Amino acid sequence: MRQFVKLSDIQDKFEALGVGVGGMTYDDLETIKTFHDKWGINFPLLGDKDGAIVDAWGIRNEAYGEDTFAYGIPHPGVVLISPEGEILAKWAQEGYRTRADWQTVLSEVRDVLSTRR
Repeated sequence: MRQFVKLSDIQDKFEALGVGVGGMTYDDLETIKTFHDKWGINFPLLGDKDGAIVDAWGIRNEAYGEDTFAYGIPHPGVVLISPEGEILAKWAQEGYRTRADWQTVLSEVRDVLSTRR
């Protein structure tokens, strides 16, 4: 969940574009609250313990079967969603150790938004 700390560092740049920031994890609510409080994250962190959102967005990491400890984890990434709920762009990484580069995502969000105006 450390990627949320990095996102918090540039949250204002997304908000300057009119983009709200939120996070999602498959962790339980107690873990989310503890992390949220510890790091002073000031955007919502949502729980997707059963993986319903991960499946709906098509970002489940299929490398882990139902009988594994990591079943249900998503590919780490970022999703840009319109106010109407449409997925405008996804940045999902194949491995679980790699995270999206926030500066690249920010630049590409600018590009996506400029084509919608």
